[in-house]
Amino acid sequence: MAGRTPYGNPVPVSDLATKILDPVLRKRAGISIGLVQSWEEIAGPRLASHSRPEKIQWPRRMHEDDPFEPAVLVIACEGMAALHLQHETGEIINRVNAFLGFTAISRIRILQKPVTTDKGRRKPALRPLTAAEKMKLSGTVGLVDNDALRASLEKLGATIIGERKS
Repeated sequence: MAGRTPYGNPVPVSDLATKILDPVLRKRAGISIGLVQSWEEIAGPRLASHSRPEKIQWPRRMHEDDPFEPAVLVIACEGMAALHLQHETGEIINRVNAFLGFTAISRIRILQKPVTTDKGRRKPALRPLTAAEKMKLSGTVGLVDNDALRASLEKLGATIIGERKS
């Protein structure tokens, strides 16, 4: 909780960040932070892990009396997910329009590029500790009285030592 309302009630940091980021995203990419945050629900977990909405390209209107035309949603996608996304284009368009509450999107343009997500990152395999390393680690944390704390410190030490090359 970072801020307070005029009445003294705490406000979550995410609400404050949304108030700051949403206008910037709308101006720069024509997209709302709500669409980005809800992408997994819109596209489904299988596609959302390998794609993300980049921007919404609205057609130029020469005059304010010109009729409304739906936009193009640009989606960054990696590898084979682009093929899956292409096959589900119609469904994605319907879901995005339902999320936005009106027919805002008429087409999807797929932009193939790496999409990094922390969810897909795997932990590196740790090497087993030698007997000497185990003895040294036990001696280091052995003076801690609290059993839970000692176990946590031992696990942390094993991870740190296990990441090092022998």
